[in-house]
Amino acid sequence: MRKSAYSLFKGKFLVSDDSFKNWRIIVFVSFLAFIMIASSHSADRKVHEIARLGDEVKELRSAFVDGRSRLMRIKMESSIVKKMSEKGLVPSEIPPKKIKVNIKN
Repeated sequence: MRKSAYSLFKGKFLVSDDSFKNWRIIVFVSFLAFIMIASSHSADRKVHEIARLGDEVKELRSAFVDGRSRLMRIKMESSIVKKMSEKGLVPSEIPPKKIKVNIKN
């Protein structure tokens, strides 16, 4: 037991006569480990991107709702009347009349 552990630490399995099959397995396992690490980093990058985009969507939705509420307040008739009265314009007391134009061919 002690001799086999000592030869393992010394690396004799890498330089012995049948070491070619050991090297193939080591290279294959190393390649799989490299692919696994790269895949993990790629997945982490995507998770962070999704979280960032989610925050951006929340901000844009909030800005949209805020803009829509400001627009509704500005479009209200009372708001328009108030701004026009500051400039000296007041709503007409007489309702508008419809003008009809007859075109003769």
